[in-house]
Amino acid sequence: MTTPPAPPPVPASAAPPAASASTPAALTSAPVPADRGPASRAAAPSAARSAQKRRPRSSPRTPLSPRPSVPLTLVTGLVLVYTLLPLAWLFINATKDQKGLMDSFGLWFAGDFNLWDNITRTFSYDDGAFVRWLLNTLLYVAAGAGGATVLAVLGGYALAKFAFPGRRAVFAVVIGAVAVPGTALAVPTFLMFSKMGLTNTPWAVIIPSLISPFGLYLMWVFAAEAVPTELLEAARIDGSGELRTFFRIALPLLMPGTVTVLLFSMVATWNNYFLPLIMIKDPDWYPLTLGLNAWNAQAQTAGGEPVFDIVITGSLLTIIPIVAVFLLLQRYWQSGLAAGSVKE
Repeated sequence: MTTPPAPPPVPASAAPPAASASTPAALTSAPVPADRGPASRAAAPSAARSAQKRRPRSSPRTPLSPRPSVPLTLVTGLVLVYTLLPLAWLFINATKDQKGLMDSFGLWFAGDFNLWDNITRTFSYDDGAFVRWLLNTLLYVAAGAGGATVLAVLGGYALAKFAFPGRRAVFAVVIGAVAVPGTALAVPTFLMFSKMGLTNTPWAVIIPSLISPFGLYLMWVFAAEAVPTELLEAARIDGSGELRTFFRIALPLLMPGTVTVLLFSMVATWNNYFLPLIMIKDPDWYPLTLGLNAWNAQAQTAGGEPVFDIVITGSLLTIIPIVAVFLLLQRYWQSGLAAGSVKE
């Protein structure tokens, strides 16, 4: 009987790969389909896309959407509390009468809400002296702060856009004037004004307020960057005069800096205390700062009536115009008005 021949040996390359220890048993034992149909091949990409949609994506952090900082948030909150706490104290105590100020906690209301009564009494006390002091303060602000802003805008624009001999010397004088505090000049100013006979008059407060070295320096720097020289040269080529060029082209571009200087000058003049103190002795020309201080000092004089309730109410009424001006002029605080106006 003939023995059948043995089958030829299978090459090692054709043998199926052995299952490794890390390969799951289900994958090694499950039969692999020979061919998937068109429907199964089309379903695989759609399933992958749906899985990618379900997977949460972390938005990239950019300078416009930075990662929130907890320490910075805490510091900002502390600064906010530090800023608003005096205003809250002022409003709360303006609702109390003289007895409630002494018997209640400073950061909470008393039993009676006397805000309107305190306001009425503030305007009528001492023959309406508060109204007179308010009008004096408005006069000093309109003439002093308004004039200082006009001079700062004109001077800053001229120093930034015109070349003339002595320009560096003017710059050195302006920087030096910024470094000198106003209180150091109060006594020399008083001696000079007393020789001229201007003390105890409104001019003694208005004239020194017209000089604002910081406002001049601020407008100088702002005009150098905000007003392109190419725009001015184009206007001059078209036949525009210097005044027309300034009012029609430069002044609208200088509006943000002008408003900033105006606000700084207004706040400085509105809160000015030391200069009127040494210049004015007549109570009829007192600003609000001196008038409220005179009312506050009544309790320390012999037979004086303590009026701390109307002093606090008057202080609350004093800050309302400044807050209103800041809110009304806020829309002018914008930068980049000339961006893109000149193609370089």
